[in-house]
Amino acid sequence: MTSAIYQFLDKQNVPGISTELLYRAVGLIVIVLLAFLATWIARAWFLRAFQALVKKTKFKWDDILLENKVLSRIAHLAPALVVRGLSNPFFGPVHGESGQILLSPSRLLSFANTFVSVYLVVITLLVIDAILNTLRISAEGRRHTAKLPLRGITQALKLIANFIGIIFIIAYCFGKSPVAILSGLGALTAVLMLVFKDSLMGLVASFQLSLNGMVRKGDWIEMPKHGADGDVLDVNLTTVRVQNWDKTVSTIPTHELVTGSFKNWRGMQESGGRRIKRAIHIDMRTVRFANEELLEKFKSFEILKPYLEGKLKEVDAHNADLNADLSVLTNGRRLTNIGTFRAYCLAFLRSNEKIHQSGMTFLVRQLAPGPEGVAIELYVFCNDTAWVNYEGIQGDIFDHLLAVLPEFGLKAFQRPSGNDFELLAKTD
Repeated sequence: MTSAIYQFLDKQNVPGISTELLYRAVGLIVIVLLAFLATWIARAWFLRAFQALVKKTKFKWDDILLENKVLSRIAHLAPALVVRGLSNPFFGPVHGESGQILLSPSRLLSFANTFVSVYLVVITLLVIDAILNTLRISAEGRRHTAKLPLRGITQALKLIANFIGIIFIIAYCFGKSPVAILSGLGALTAVLMLVFKDSLMGLVASFQLSLNGMVRKGDWIEMPKHGADGDVLDVNLTTVRVQNWDKTVSTIPTHELVTGSFKNWRGMQESGGRRIKRAIHIDMRTVRFANEELLEKFKSFEILKPYLEGKLKEVDAHNADLNADLSVLTNGRRLTNIGTFRAYCLAFLRSNEKIHQSGMTFLVRQLAPGPEGVAIELYVFCNDTAWVNYEGIQGDIFDHLLAVLPEFGLKAFQRPSGNDFELLAKTD
């Protein structure tokens, strides 16, 4: 067919214009017109038909495909295929009916092939980018994959795809094999590693974070080095964004989470228990043995009755075996107000339905005396991990225990304030 077109143009004998130039010009016009026609068909028919189909379906993935312009970018392949298919007939050699060469190949043939090859690589990279975005958005809406560092994984895949694409573009531009280009990059490895150091470190770190499950989107992490204390918003190739509790955003290099140390509160959130570890400091001057009057008062506490019944029997039996002279305080065993208060704390926590009663540490202990008195520390776990609810439960517990201290003849330790010094001055 091309030979017939060439012979037809040759017979026209257009003055001032060679048959070769006329043939190439006609070929260029035909290629451009058909390329525009292919683009119009792909966009006006193909895309519109797909959009109409998407509106009729109940699936969400096709909507995501449409939003990320996957098919719109695929449509750009139409003109490239037209140019690739017609460039050789119009810019290549023209043979006669008997096989003789009527026209030698034009330089436009190599240019067209190079241009189309580069164009196809670029469009392919754009399509891959859109597909990866579609997969990421689709995966973020699923329960099992929502907390994975999907953005970092997709960015790593995009980086690899772009690197391979650049190698192919360079190979097409210089007329070399991509393998030869890759082998020639050995001398530039050090330079490339220096230029892309952060990206490469982030790439490795992203894979480590995703494979080991160290950090996921939505985790509460704490990294004082970078001023981060809050929820992870995003994990990408080079950075991890954390929204702190004051609504500020901290940006942490991805590789820092692998090489550095940080605290992840995910274990607490998944366990369903949040630790309460707080102490009440008691003035040691108020610690004493419980006399009969105080014991009778303790017996009126409903929550302490089971403890006192067993403990008093144990103490009485022990003193009877020793035949101890109880008129002297140092003889025999006696209950103390602070020990009974510790038992009260245990019984009070046991009766609290918002505290884990088993499976987690449940401890009320007395710490070593110090400059701030003797501390009774509560080490238990709340069954509500929500911060606001947790603080409310913890506050209710210590409100009660601080208010009940005087009933045991105890006082909380508190450093003297200005008001205390004023009262002291008035008494003087």
